[in-house]
Amino acid sequence: MAENALRKARAGLEGAGDRTLVLGVDTDVVLDGRILGKAAGAAEARERLEALSGRTHEVLSGVALLGTREEPRTTLARSRVTFRPLTAETIELYLRSGEWRDRAGAYAIQGLGSILIERLEGDFSNVVGLPIGTLLALAPGLFQKH
Repeated sequence: MAENALRKARAGLEGAGDRTLVLGVDTDVVLDGRILGKAAGAAEARERLEALSGRTHEVLSGVALLGTREEPRTTLARSRVTFRPLTAETIELYLRSGEWRDRAGAYAIQGLGSILIERLEGDFSNVVGLPIGTLLALAPGLFQKH
């Protein structure tokens, strides 16, 4: 994941001006050592939600900062998310919302997907897809006024 984040940052840096700093992030959902990426369709999204139902999984985000004048910095953020046991009705409701589209693990914790969650251990912003605390630790001066 950190390598994917670094590739994204390198792509963003191409053609950028001097003194540019680029952020790349890649977030995945991992259940039993298996990456549950974005679902290709509703049937695949249903499979992911059924697999996650009543279980704990990890959300991993690779974070990379790359600048024109500095060495790349990379790190990994990790959170644990436990889903409620999901009924068929809850899964159907969520699938009809369409919120699962283009989401790792076929859910978005910051929206209607919050109804799927029983517990979160770690950084909420990591599960959303941009681990702010991790980014701040990687580049403490990033948010300071210049």
